[in-house]
Amino acid sequence: MHLPLDPTSAYGAVAGRDARWDGRLYLGVVTTGIYCRPSCPARTPRPENCQYFPTVAAAVAAGFRACRRCRPDSLPGSRHWDARGDLVSRAVQLISGGALDDGGVPGLARRLAVSERHLTRMLVAEVGAGPLALGRTRRAHTARLLIEQTTMPLADVAFAAGFGSIRQFNDVMRAEFGCAPRTFRRPQAVAGSGRSPSGRAVGAAVDPGDRVGVGPASLVLRLAYRPPLALVPLRRTLTAHAVAGVEALVGTAHWRVVDAPGGPAVVRLSLTGGEDAPDTPGTRDAAAHHARDLPHHLTVTVRPADLADLMLVVARVRRWLDLDADPVQVGEHLRDAPLVGDLVARRPGLRVPGVPDGAELAVCAVLGQQVSLAVARTFQGRIARAFGTPVTGGGPADVAAERAAQGAASEHAQAHDGERPPTDLVTFPRASVLAEAGPQAIRDAANLTQARARAVHAVATALADGLTLEPGVDVAATRSALLALPGIGPWTTDYLTLRALRDPDAFMPSDLVLRKALAARTGVELGKVTSAVAEGLSAPWRPWRSYALQHLWTAEVYA
Repeated sequence: MHLPLDPTSAYGAVAGRDARWDGRLYLGVVTTGIYCRPSCPARTPRPENCQYFPTVAAAVAAGFRACRRCRPDSLPGSRHWDARGDLVSRAVQLISGGALDDGGVPGLARRLAVSERHLTRMLVAEVGAGPLALGRTRRAHTARLLIEQTTMPLADVAFAAGFGSIRQFNDVMRAEFGCAPRTFRRPQAVAGSGRSPSGRAVGAAVDPGDRVGVGPASLVLRLAYRPPLALVPLRRTLTAHAVAGVEALVGTAHWRVVDAPGGPAVVRLSLTGGEDAPDTPGTRDAAAHHARDLPHHLTVTVRPADLADLMLVVARVRRWLDLDADPVQVGEHLRDAPLVGDLVARRPGLRVPGVPDGAELAVCAVLGQQVSLAVARTFQGRIARAFGTPVTGGGPADVAAERAAQGAASEHAQAHDGERPPTDLVTFPRASVLAEAGPQAIRDAANLTQARARAVHAVATALADGLTLEPGVDVAATRSALLALPGIGPWTTDYLTLRALRDPDAFMPSDLVLRKALAARTGVELGKVTSAVAEGLSAPWRPWRSYALQHLWTAEVYA
């Protein structure tokens, strides 16, 4: 297994309860059979009783179960794998995004163009667990989140988390956590309501013969992140890029339609609160010491069309908000970097927003080429209204019923009682719809130039034919495929690499806003800050250039 630290340094992190390694290193205690995060407040074990793992799945595969005191299984994901482009990193990203839910290990191996045996061998050697073990851990953690935070019956939880049977659900939960699923049910969840998303009464046990019902009801979830989190620029960035009709701002709530295989899901974000305090040694220490307590979460309300899509929708929301980022790791690298160090100190925890749907972003990026953001949003809204599908449900009466069904949990999601969801949301059209419509229909609907309409149609056709824009794809091959399309140049390709492919080292040297920021900070005329110059100035920021880029953008546009 590949570990981020050697055993001596790893033990030093454990002895010092260094929260910076939480989520990147896991400690297995041989004498207790428990695995912990490095910052666990329990007594430090002797060095000879310690084993170290790079992932939760590896610790579970070795026979350890999660510590109930430090809850290492509740940590957010990691963008460590995004910083690499090799086979293992791509496999981990695809598994995290639900690639095993469709084609299983054979389908994943085909996507990566390797044999199943080679894929398993590489994963075990690198992360300590094969693809099936990684998938089981993902489903188990999703199930635990749903058990603890919702009133869903355990049978519905098993279905939503992707388990094939109740028996499998019970067996995997016992193997992962050492106890039955029902033990995770919190008293306030049980007392809150007797109804579930499927409309049945909440029970404390799982009946193997109980049928799983699926229905359109909202689930209030708390998505954990590593502090700090710069909420103000995140909120401003999301607002500036919101697609009319697909997204809407109602009071302090941000509503969005997220496409899913079973139908569109409606998501509500609660982005209340102010920006985190400026970065100082004191705040850095506080963030490190309190990270293990994980009171840090964003409240999200999800209304899936199909309960089976829940895991996928949550994963896409996390990717959209960059909730798996490690701001301490990024900050340590960029804090003393030239040109951006002061910005990192001013806005600790700045995220690089992604996108729930790479195909949607590709169309929007083409619509936004060489026009202002306001004009781009007008084009995007017209396309959504003309070719999208209205989202049914979600009216005030539905929301009132859902609040009653969620009981006390709804207080986290509905900070302002007067807020109601918009009633005119639409889905962003899938690529196949735009490809079938043709360039003339696209031009007429959005009042585009012929060249731009042809570019939109070309991108949609490529996406409909199988071009995939999501984390885990071969970045170099995908970039080549994009550049081969008419109307797609380096700027658009770099932008999609940044937000859709989620490459943390993605950079946009030709971007005008970036060049203006660099000109101002270096005291050089804008004309002299060429793409080559910008590329050279960015070298010290590797492998986190996307975060440096976001800091410069924020200072210029979203501050």
